[in-house]
Amino acid sequence: MSDMTSTADAPRPPGRPRSVRADEAIVEATLDLLADGSTIEAISIEAIAARAGVGKATIYRRWPGKDALLRDALRTLKGSPPEPAGHSVRDDLILLVGAVGHHIDPRAARIMPCLVPEVNRSPEQYQLYQNIIEPRREMMREVLRHGMRSGELRADLDVEVVMAMLTGPMLVQRVMRWHPDLDEATLPQRIVDGVLDGIRAR
Repeated sequence: MSDMTSTADAPRPPGRPRSVRADEAIVEATLDLLADGSTIEAISIEAIAARAGVGKATIYRRWPGKDALLRDALRTLKGSPPEPAGHSVRDDLILLVGAVGHHIDPRAARIMPCLVPEVNRSPEQYQLYQNIIEPRREMMREVLRHGMRSGELRADLDVEVVMAMLTGPMLVQRVMRWHPDLDEATLPQRIVDGVLDGIRAR
């Protein structure tokens, strides 16, 4: 679990090229099983292989085990994080807050809520979750640090608390649908502007 590098991304030795179609079929099968109600603990390489129409050996040639495969599949579900342009702390934060709880795959609406109990119950699944979201957190940290270095934001900010203030409302709204009258299109801007009022340098 501590190894963030997937075998699927590692350079391959010379020989027969790996089938991209097989890679996609394996990831799709994993997400389909999760969307159908399989838990992370219960899902097996055997079930994934059967759903994808490949042998277990095909999966193990690409991923060292289930955790690495799940990590790649869930990253696919979320899509690539947006890249801040670096021109404005406010604009960069709006971009990143807008990506919180957003998924490009419609199966996420069935998969992500089911993962919460498992993440809370299992240290292994909690670490899997942390490995997925930490790169996104680091992007937001760097935007805030840039603002502190440039003098736009207060130099004494508690960056971790500010990140929680920025991401918490968006996550609650998107995952829990907390308030039906909140406009998700404008919510990232409203959150960022509200937090910035308290953390801007005076």
